[in-house]
Amino acid sequence: MKIGAFELANPVCVAPMAGVTDLPFRKLCKQLGAGYAVSEMVTSRKDLWASLKTSRRANHDGESNPIAVQIAGTSPSMMAEAAAYNADRGAQIIDINMGCPAKKVCDKWAGSALMQDEDLALSIVEAVVAACAPRNVPVTLKMRTGWCQSHKNAERIARSAESAGVQMIAVHGRTREQGYGGLAEYDTIAAVKAAVRVPVLANGDIDSPEKAREVLALTGADGVMIGRAAQGRPWIFREITHYLATGEYLAPPLVAEVQSLLLDHLIEHYALYGEYTGLRSARKHIGWYVAGLPGGADFRKRMNAIEDAQTQWAAVQAYFAELASHHDRLPAMAQETDMELMEHA
Repeated sequence: MKIGAFELANPVCVAPMAGVTDLPFRKLCKQLGAGYAVSEMVTSRKDLWASLKTSRRANHDGESNPIAVQIAGTSPSMMAEAAAYNADRGAQIIDINMGCPAKKVCDKWAGSALMQDEDLALSIVEAVVAACAPRNVPVTLKMRTGWCQSHKNAERIARSAESAGVQMIAVHGRTREQGYGGLAEYDTIAAVKAAVRVPVLANGDIDSPEKAREVLALTGADGVMIGRAAQGRPWIFREITHYLATGEYLAPPLVAEVQSLLLDHLIEHYALYGEYTGLRSARKHIGWYVAGLPGGADFRKRMNAIEDAQTQWAAVQAYFAELASHHDRLPAMAQETDMELMEHA
């Protein structure tokens, strides 16, 4: 699968998730088999580009290619300027956000709210493509099936976006109205795939190797995009790629490997955010890792009361050392997705 001049190592990709797909998480997912990862969304508001939050989101130090940055906004000119700004600072692919269902984003008519105004959506795509073309930076689009059940227009937007120069489209199989509730549907993704020639990624409820294979068969998509199922389980990418290639399952990871991955992840996390913010934002990642593990719920409660990074790191080390004394590999129950924890993180 190719996006512009970039040939992906595999078509199993990391979905952009605000507050999750920061630099340490993207690097970890790529290390564990993801062929492609997209940054958290970066605002198109120029007055916020110098803010600490935006500068962290735009950090790609040490990340392997291709570097993909998602931008969000409602003004074609501002989105074009944001695309150029990020491309000039190392972004090799620019992704347009028309998929975020968050109220604070949609209330400003950004994210999936743009799907209500197809003319504006197309104007944004055209402006961003025009800004990126001289820089040889391909543009991609992430969207939902539509705004609501009675207004599914993903296929129509996909056709227009392709005509305007978008080189890959990712579709989450829910409307904005659904948020993350209910079940994702794949008929609309299949319709988008049939309507365009550019690569299409299927997104939504893909949480296992079997589900990835099923969704690819149902939609004809060129690849899959994994979001919430990778939280606390970043090795899902190598599980899926191995299964798609061989039809065989990988053994669950060794507890010692998970311990090492998480401890290294925490060190990079603290380095990016600093101790005060890093300690607090790391809690959700730790919680996802231990969800469903023996004693995980009790450990989460104790860990959430810790107020310094060194103690937090040591507590994680001790928890997994104790788990390793009873289990060589991650217990099977840990493979179950703790969706409630993910939803409220």
